[in-house]
Amino acid sequence: MRFCSLGSGSAGNATVVEASDGSTASRLLVDCGFSLRELGLRLGRAGLQPDDLDGVFVTHEHGDHIGCAVALARRHRLPVWMSRGTWQAIGEPDLPGLLHFARDGQAITLGDLQLLPYTVAHDAREPLQLNCSDGQRRLGVLTDAGSITPHLVAHLQGCDALLLECNHDRDMLAASRYPPSLKARIGGRLGHLANDTAAEILAACMHPRLRHVVAAHLSEQNNRPEIARAVLAQAWGTRPADIRVADPLTGFDWLSLS
Repeated sequence: MRFCSLGSGSAGNATVVEASDGSTASRLLVDCGFSLRELGLRLGRAGLQPDDLDGVFVTHEHGDHIGCAVALARRHRLPVWMSRGTWQAIGEPDLPGLLHFARDGQAITLGDLQLLPYTVAHDAREPLQLNCSDGQRRLGVLTDAGSITPHLVAHLQGCDALLLECNHDRDMLAASRYPPSLKARIGGRLGHLANDTAAEILAACMHPRLRHVVAAHLSEQNNRPEIARAVLAQAWGTRPADIRVADPLTGFDWLSLS
């Protein structure tokens, strides 16, 4: 099992998760916050094209996550999973034979991939994040949430890799030129995770098999890769160089969980 990012930030987010039995591979696109053309270019950098995908999972309706998901599903006849609330929030698009409603705690099977969605605190209609497994290894995806909850921590236990939102540094957000209302939204319970909150989640989910920790969805205005790395590294008890950061333009290359 392996995964890569096609880019992560306020301008767009997309992650590819792949499981293989040696002869065939199952590939899921988690979020699709780019145009069709841009997605094609970014997939190409990962050695893929849209026809190599087997399905799409949309975490919530914000533009940097849903992007071209509906158009992609229609053009390439891809099954797409999202919550009913997300579907309603984007205008209930018609996706005959392709749309599947995802629900908290209800498992989804896509070829060799096993998916388990879970709810998070975020300012969207019915946001979900998810765990991905090939039956042996697990990836925990948490790219948008406003606060830590026992439910969230429970679903991220036992993962071999964690993709964690590290949206902002609290001091940088406080000193930014953002209006008070936007600062309150970002830093609020339903906003985005600060570095120290991501570190708290990491500390609560550590175990000997954890192999990869990736910081995602960094604000270009209110965070720095080196700050996020240092905070997560301290929580994990490792060097900052061991923490990967998903770049908004290039994401990160394939990481293997095997």
